[in-house]
Amino acid sequence: MNATSAGKLVGFGFLTWLLPFLLSIPFYSPEGEPLYDLFLIKSILLVFSAALGTFLILVYFRGVHARFVREGALLGGVWLLINWALDAVVLLPLSGMDAGTYMAQIGLRYLVIPIIAVGIGYAAEQAGERAR
Repeated sequence: MNATSAGKLVGFGFLTWLLPFLLSIPFYSPEGEPLYDLFLIKSILLVFSAALGTFLILVYFRGVHARFVREGALLGGVWLLINWALDAVVLLPLSGMDAGTYMAQIGLRYLVIPIIAVGIGYAAEQAGERAR
């Protein structure tokens, strides 16, 4: 992996956390109370995050030419850790949640990232094998 790929890997992973976080701000009062139905907010953020993550994974894979499943697993793992770490530093203190509540309500949802990344990697690998 070269420096450009590593920069994309980490930078895109950061964006998968930052952009949904920024989108969520108008949905909450300055005191942290939801301004709309909480399930609606979570649904909007989940759909936005899935679309953003999938788009960024596809952009990242433009620079991948071999070992697609391995790259998908690497990307998924790195982005998962980035999102969990940023939530631990920013979201947990803001929300006052304990780690167990966080994992049950939010943290487990991030497992979608490696699932999508490995799935895209697998599809790319299969397409490459069929093309040969």
